[in-house]
Amino acid sequence: MQDKHYEVQNTRHAAYDINPIFLNRWSPRAFIDKQISDEILLSLFEAARWAPSASNLQPWRYILAQTKEEKQLFAEFILPANAEWCLNASVLALLISHTPTPSGGVNGSHAFDAGTSWGYLALEATRQGLSAHAMAGFDRDKARNLLNIPQEYEVHAVIAIGYHGNTESLSERNLEREQPSNRRSTVESLYKGTFGAAWTD
Repeated sequence: MQDKHYEVQNTRHAAYDINPIFLNRWSPRAFIDKQISDEILLSLFEAARWAPSASNLQPWRYILAQTKEEKQLFAEFILPANAEWCLNASVLALLISHTPTPSGGVNGSHAFDAGTSWGYLALEATRQGLSAHAMAGFDRDKARNLLNIPQEYEVHAVIAIGYHGNTESLSERNLEREQPSNRRSTVESLYKGTFGAAWTD
C-alpha cells in the first residue's frame, strides 16, 4: 500500500508488529472538494458490510450526503465548529443502527457492531487513499427529525469522507489540530484477570 499520509511516519510508531494501515489511518480536517467515484465509494461500504455482528443482525445503516443540497441539510444539524471544515469533504455519512431484535427485544450490541462497521470503513478509506473522520459534534434529535429516522434506530456519528487537502483551508484552531494523534501504551489498556490488576510482561 502506498502511504499517502506521510505525516504519520514522524508521529506514530507501533510498539509491536502490525500492518501499517492502522498507523496511517487518522482523522484530518482538511479536505478538497474532489468527487469520489461510485466504485471507490462503494468499496468503503463493502468493507463495512463485512464487519462482524451479534447473530449476524448487521444493525448498521448509513445515510449519505453527496450533493450540495444534501450537505446543506446535514449542515443544519452539524455543530458550526465541525461544519466549517467537514462540508468540504466529498461525502458525509450519518451512521445509525437498528436496535430491535427479530423477536422484539433490544439488540444489546447494536452500537458495538455499528462501531465495528465504521472501523472497517475507515481502514478501507485509508487503503483507497482517502480520509474518513467521524465526529460526535452534532444535534442527534435534529438529525433524526430532518432525515426522517425512525425511533427504532439510534443515531451515532457523522463521518466526513474525502481526499486530504491543503491545510490553508483550515481555521487557526483546526490547523493546530491537523496532525495524527498518538495513543497511550498498549499495556495501559490491559488488566490481568480482574479490573485494575496491571498487565506485566
